[in-house]
Amino acid sequence: MADKDLYTLGVEEEFQIVDPVSRELRSHIQQILDDGKMILAENVKAEMHQSVVEMGTDICRDVKDARQQVTRLRTELAKLAVKNGLRIAASGTHPFSHWQDQQITAHPRYKEIVDDMQQVARANLIFGLHVHVGVEDRETAIHIMNAARYFLPHIFALSTNSPFWLGRNTGFKSYRSKVFDRFPRTGIPDYFGSLSEYDNYINLLVKTKCIDNAKKIWWDVRVHPNFRTLEFRICDIPMRVDETIAITAVIQAVVAKLHKLIKQNLGFRLYRRALIAENKWRAARYGIHGKLIDFGKKEEVSYNLLINELLEFVDDVVDELNSREELAYIKKILENGTGADRQLAIWEQSQDTKKVVDYIINETHHGLDVKR
Repeated sequence: MADKDLYTLGVEEEFQIVDPVSRELRSHIQQILDDGKMILAENVKAEMHQSVVEMGTDICRDVKDARQQVTRLRTELAKLAVKNGLRIAASGTHPFSHWQDQQITAHPRYKEIVDDMQQVARANLIFGLHVHVGVEDRETAIHIMNAARYFLPHIFALSTNSPFWLGRNTGFKSYRSKVFDRFPRTGIPDYFGSLSEYDNYINLLVKTKCIDNAKKIWWDVRVHPNFRTLEFRICDIPMRVDETIAITAVIQAVVAKLHKLIKQNLGFRLYRRALIAENKWRAARYGIHGKLIDFGKKEEVSYNLLINELLEFVDDVVDELNSREELAYIKKILENGTGADRQLAIWEQSQDTKKVVDYIINETHHGLDVKR
């Protein structure tokens, strides 16, 4: 049996704050924070740009608990936004609002980042999904991270939800990932042979003043510096709760399966970062409609084949995690398209990015009991 208690979850979603009339981003996080302190407490926080609000669950026992918490937090946040004449929207980038028009949150941490990284930081107007999976032993977490890197593009493709940037169709299913690539210490991490090797790397960066703490490692997956978790950071925020939960279930199952192999003295083949990055590029460009590289076979393979192989790979831990129902939604994403596919369909019909924003808002509220 899987150690079910080991794979607890934490889900963080970054939302846009949107004016429902102009459909533009609004730098109104403070109003929402002030109103939401009693209801949302520590679950809501500001990000660097004041038009971004992050919601984070408490520790979730399993994906069903995660669904309840994500749904409740989205609902309460949506109600607060409506109360202030605003809306929340879940998309990796805003279809047309410009980063130059957004105010930076007054906080020493954000001031330091902007002072250090200048326009790269100011232009980082993006919205992601971060999923934490509990792994108590940090040495084990490093080895799971090494193997999990291979699956990052497969998972990322399911989340792609940012085809527009500054009013233009970028041709990417996830332009958010391209914006974030400008930051240092992002992307697919290197392989680390041990926890001590990883800690030595962090200590070197701190000693040489590259960073002042390990939270400034922004890889697509990282051993969290403060929590006993593996944190997956590669995904765009999906539009629907159903999508967020399905992706969370995939991530949890991959961690549980790889841990199971380690405990059986079995391994998963490790690949170079440069190779995995090729698949990440394809996922960002084409989403679920392109081909990824099967490095074992040394050939291109359709995305559908690889995601079904992944689901088959984790199948023996799914019932132990009680997540089969949540994983089943992956099939619907494959049938209906990711958020990016659906945004582009609205754009092709209307040639109007405001209508795209309206669609994103509607999808963000899907399944929530919120009067708008």
